[in-house]
Amino acid sequence: MRLGITGASGFIGRRATQLAAARGWDVVPFSRHPRDARSRPFVPGEAADVDGLDAVLHLAGEPVLGLWTAAKRARIMDSRVLGTRSLVEGFARASHPPRVLVSGSAIGFYGNTGDREVDESSPAGTGFLSDVCRAWEGEAEKVRDARVVLLRTGFVLGREGGAMKMILPVFRAGLGGRLGSGRQWMSCVHVDDVAGLALWAVENEAVRGPLNAVMPQPVTNADFTRDVAHAVHRPAIFPAPAFLLRLFLGKMASMLLDSARVRPAVAERGHYRYSFVDVPDALIDIAR
Repeated sequence: MRLGITGASGFIGRRATQLAAARGWDVVPFSRHPRDARSRPFVPGEAADVDGLDAVLHLAGEPVLGLWTAAKRARIMDSRVLGTRSLVEGFARASHPPRVLVSGSAIGFYGNTGDREVDESSPAGTGFLSDVCRAWEGEAEKVRDARVVLLRTGFVLGREGGAMKMILPVFRAGLGGRLGSGRQWMSCVHVDDVAGLALWAVENEAVRGPLNAVMPQPVTNADFTRDVAHAVHRPAIFPAPAFLLRLFLGKMASMLLDSARVRPAVAERGHYRYSFVDVPDALIDIAR
């Protein structure tokens, strides 16, 4: 298997590269500034060279963490739409195009779900992240003559990147607490399983279209807070009121306060074997 990965140097991309290499796959990283002969250039707006690859895992995009200024929102949207468009053009131009595109997305597609459970068959929600995901996926679906999987990733748990890199030190200092009411649902996933699901999707011919990369059981923010505190052996007694989060974080506060009660129906039907099936075990692993 010859697998191209955009965003190979990122949090999820690094783990996907490691797991693919462990399987004996030939990994071809894409980068804006290729460092060696194995790497290929990836510049949003220019057709990517995907010729001769068996599959592409597309993970590149502007991080969503940070204040959502107008400029930041534009970078989040454009990096995903233009980057994916570059791959679509590359597929169309290739003499020997890949058979599979696993294109990143996010459970932000569903918007604020409240207490309602959603799965891959559910419609899009509303809000900025939903708009981004719909535009992002819409570009990926333009690929012809290849199987397309839309990897809708949840809240990723891992010690080497993502939000947990910032959250764990706060809890270790004894300053953690629930966000807002704590009743909002969180659909989490260990980084090993995001990468694992991506490679599973590459190999599994039956998987196409949306694929929710989340654990089977979502948790409330209050339960998540308790589990993080338990993992680091500290109390969590400093809640962050919703109005303060909105005051300091602006529109990005919706990421922390909205519910995401998402079920991985496709992974369950396909009998994907999770490395970490629940939040407590995942947090104990990353807090070591």
